[in-house]
Amino acid sequence: MAVERKIISTTAAPAAVGPYSQAVQVGHFLFTAGQIPLVPELGKLVDGGIEAQTHQVMQNLSNVLAAAGLTFANVVKTTIFVTNLADFDAINKVYGSFFEQNPPARSTVQVAALPKGANVEIEMIAVVS
Repeated sequence: MAVERKIISTTAAPAAVGPYSQAVQVGHFLFTAGQIPLVPELGKLVDGGIEAQTHQVMQNLSNVLAAAGLTFANVVKTTIFVTNLADFDAINKVYGSFFEQNPPARSTVQVAALPKGANVEIEMIAVVS
């Protein structure tokens, strides 16, 4: 039995840097690819520290969600990949500003490296109404 998948794509978020989709909707779930802090118009990492990078990642994810007709209110699970857990508090401050009420479940994992030299990457699972 083939699973019906809807590919979500937007120029308001960075183009994929490999063979993957920005997001895929399957039934009532949307799965985003991990977003790194690339500025869509430039294809380069945003200038600034971890706060600026986290904000750009969240903006990119907001744009992917919007392309599917969703918002952060639809998000039920996130995974944060970070190259330095010492940045945890700074990431939380920015991340939390996007989820003021009822934040989703979340995992945070320190990794050795991320694509393009990014310091943070976030992926999401959202429920489609």
